[in-house]
Amino acid sequence: MAQSKRGFAAMDPAKQKEIASKGGKAAHQKGTAHEFSADEARAAGRKGGEAVSRDRDHMARIGRAGGEAVSRDREHMSRIGREGGEARGSRARQSRTSGAPQDEEAGRESRQ
Repeated sequence: MAQSKRGFAAMDPAKQKEIASKGGKAAHQKGTAHEFSADEARAAGRKGGEAVSRDRDHMARIGRAGGEAVSRDREHMSRIGREGGEARGSRARQSRTSGAPQDEEAGRESRQ
């Protein structure tokens, strides 16, 4: 049998937030609120990241979702494709001018 929500849990989320905010402000005024230093915050973030990254299925899901989102951006994909092609072309030009065989036939054989 499910219990009905009572008290704080039954309140509107905006009302809950308002009450919680008052509690936080009171703790700061009283001097009992904990404020993280930069080092503490960094350590807590690192600890959380390590815990999350141990779940390989979760990491695979978020990686896949990110890759799918990026690849939907056609302009972005065409831009990185162009940049990759330009980089590849400049490497080929570089190798031709750095002592690679000048003969077109020999150059083709070395690429295969």
